[in-house]
Amino acid sequence: MFKTKNLLLPALTGLLLWLAWPPLPFAPLLFVALVPLLILADQLKHVPKAGGRIFRNSFFAFFIWNTLSLYWIYNAGQELGVAGALAIVSVPLLLGSLLISFAFLLYHKVRRNFGENIALAALVCGWIGYEYLHQEWQLAFPWMTLGNGLAEYHQIVQWYEYTGVFGGSLWILLANVLVYRIYKYSLILKAEKKSLAGLKWLVLRFALHLAIPVAFSLWIYNHFEEAGNPSNVVVVQPNVDPFTEKFNGLPPEQQLERLIHLSDSLGQPNTEFFIWPETAIIPLVREDDLPYDPSVELIKRFLSKYKNGNVLTGAVTVKWYNDKRTSTARYNKESSRYYDVYNAGMLIENSSKVQVYHKSKLVPGVESYPYSNVLGFLGNIVIDLGGTSGGYGKDNANPVLYAQSGIGVAPAICYESIFGSFMADHVLQDAQLMAIITNDGWWKNTSGYKQHFQYAKLRAIETRRSIVRSANTGISAFINQRGDIIKQTKWWEPTAIKADINLNTTLTFYSTRGDIIAVIGSIFAFGFILLSFLWKFMSRGIKLNA
Repeated sequence: MFKTKNLLLPALTGLLLWLAWPPLPFAPLLFVALVPLLILADQLKHVPKAGGRIFRNSFFAFFIWNTLSLYWIYNAGQELGVAGALAIVSVPLLLGSLLISFAFLLYHKVRRNFGENIALAALVCGWIGYEYLHQEWQLAFPWMTLGNGLAEYHQIVQWYEYTGVFGGSLWILLANVLVYRIYKYSLILKAEKKSLAGLKWLVLRFALHLAIPVAFSLWIYNHFEEAGNPSNVVVVQPNVDPFTEKFNGLPPEQQLERLIHLSDSLGQPNTEFFIWPETAIIPLVREDDLPYDPSVELIKRFLSKYKNGNVLTGAVTVKWYNDKRTSTARYNKESSRYYDVYNAGMLIENSSKVQVYHKSKLVPGVESYPYSNVLGFLGNIVIDLGGTSGGYGKDNANPVLYAQSGIGVAPAICYESIFGSFMADHVLQDAQLMAIITNDGWWKNTSGYKQHFQYAKLRAIETRRSIVRSANTGISAFINQRGDIIKQTKWWEPTAIKADINLNTTLTFYSTRGDIIAVIGSIFAFGFILLSFLWKFMSRGIKLNA
């Protein structure tokens, strides 16, 4: 169990990580936040059952961080009652905290057999491996990837165009290791009266570790020139309350009229895109009858006055089958047919053509059943934040939507925008612009929608694509290719904004190479885990032979 005297240091780590996390403005604390936990691990290394105690204290630290940073998730599950809401919250809070704690357990196991320097390398790789796993598996929740924590200071991470956010995680982890080594050397210096030269060298390394990436980033930032070829874009924020109006209160035709009115208020003859938020179009749109859907027809009439105009809007769509064609298809008894419901995006233009994009990065436990063959019980607590019941389909045949003029737009529906490599893959298919459509009102006026907004700046840097962001309730904005916010809306107001947004076709290193750092870190983490197990069995064999 936890011992009170040991709780101070992990609590300090948890609080420092929270204070460093957006939207709080203390991101530099990330470079020292893990040091108290490393100090505690050093103090406990020789006590009985040290591994278990280090694991439990690590969990305590990360649970504090996750709880204080992600408390807003509770709001999204309110309609399920207290039990349901707590079930939804438990995945990111408990699971995320447990997974990171295994990195510290690995650190302890490796240090016991191979020394502290190798163990610190194992800790860094183990943490990176955890972050990569938590991005790629079906329970993915990369919201708390360390590199995201620097989003408030995007000017100093312009090199994410080479590394993505995992480069930021590596930078932060190595900084903590250096500060911890400075602490350890100071203790040795005091006890053994060693030369100050070693300590000065460590301090210098830490200073250079921070200064060189920052200087390089500021140089990129100040010398970066955006690609030209502007496109006139109008972003609409209708501000329909998802709890009281969106699905039960305000009639769908009135919601559509509000969207059209706000679009018309800023539209001009050369406007190419009107961007509407996630699930802007309700009720369900049948994909086998798109051109004749009443909402689509009304939008086409609106577009008739804009020769090159396109509406990119969120919608909830349905697709019917005669057989169970997909793993997510549901059976309808009345028609004896199967169907999929999608959280979708539609690109509507001045023709009979309507392109559809299906959200494929679904929120675990909210929009999808993770590992449904094993965790089928989740179906009893799944809520749907798009207006249907049950999980969404997720096949995605069209990751990029193309306007009449040939401009490729990479849509990201809400949660998808926090997956860097996922969005970079869209760019590889000739996307010249990114459009984030979301409904952040589920989290109410909390830090959740602010974090989500800040992370969008990192996607712009990684891919050097301008971003247009339409939030039903949240912050709508234009973000340039450096990650600067050109224009943004206020929280909780119906409005529209417009801007000329520069398009880009150049591919960044990150767009073409992806999460190399994460892959390498994961491989080494697996190697350290394997080494620990092999050493354990070898040690047992040696004892038996002796």
